[in-house]
Amino acid sequence: MTVAPVSAFATGVPGNADLPLTPQPSPGRGSLAFDLPGVFVGTAEYGEGPTGCTVVHIPAGARTAVDARGGAVGMSGGYDFNHAVCLAGGSVYGLAAAAGVSQELLARRGNQVRWDELQLVSGAVIYDFSARDNAVHPDAELGRAALRAAREGEFPVGRCGAGIGATAGKVDFGRAEWAGQGAAFGTFGTARVLVATVINSVGVVVGRDGAVLRGNLHPEEGRRHPRVDYAALADAGADAPAVMGNTTLTVLVTNVRLADRDLGQLGRQVHSSMHRGIQPFHTSTDGDVLFAMTTDEVELEGLKPTGLGALASEVAWDAILSGVE
Repeated sequence: MTVAPVSAFATGVPGNADLPLTPQPSPGRGSLAFDLPGVFVGTAEYGEGPTGCTVVHIPAGARTAVDARGGAVGMSGGYDFNHAVCLAGGSVYGLAAAAGVSQELLARRGNQVRWDELQLVSGAVIYDFSARDNAVHPDAELGRAALRAAREGEFPVGRCGAGIGATAGKVDFGRAEWAGQGAAFGTFGTARVLVATVINSVGVVVGRDGAVLRGNLHPEEGRRHPRVDYAALADAGADAPAVMGNTTLTVLVTNVRLADRDLGQLGRQVHSSMHRGIQPFHTSTDGDVLFAMTTDEVELEGLKPTGLGALASEVAWDAILSGVE
């Protein structure tokens, strides 16, 4: 389970141009079924990395609010309306995968480029180079492959897609463990909420009972909360290792029709709640991004937006736990 850190980022490591890369399916350990008609999800990977990407495709388009936090955000687009969101490994180089999704959607529409034909794609990336000694990254071809693999009503979970090279719990990278991507779905009256997250965090993953479930695996003491290490460093007057290359990416999709302000607040409320499952969260070396999307199908009944946010926050915690099962 423990991830061995690379010895050095030496020059001359292989990259995309040096290898005969072919996009491969990225099924993970299984998939979550969800009931949101018109929402498609696809994954693809380069096993040579390993690295990959995950695409959420809504052909009809969806209003979107973006909540980006932490000191190292890697994102493209960031539109308030999207036909697809592409999550990828490869740090800034992985943003090319979103461009591939855009190219594939252009081709599907017969290269129509009138204003009302434009397909909007936003992308966000995790830094997954820490656990390997190569520069392989998601590119346009991998983005196209993930979109072509998209299926309605199924979200692959585990070490797959954008989460195949994800790690968690990096007080010291030698204590990091593999994480992945998780998803959860909730139905509340007529309201439906899908939350999916790629966990590549500085912080550890924490269960509902407060136990550390993934990350910061101490060789003698097992998994422990980072606060123990930070307190020891403070007492000793020492500096914690500089562990770079983190980020948790999340997509929330609901069918509830919300005003723009309420959609934005829903995203912020759920993103804030995720600190319960990932500790610490939104750090200076994280680039956490949440895309809150709505298909605008039903009115909110019996709840205020705050209540929906509270329920969606529990779905988000379930998604985090799903990512490390």
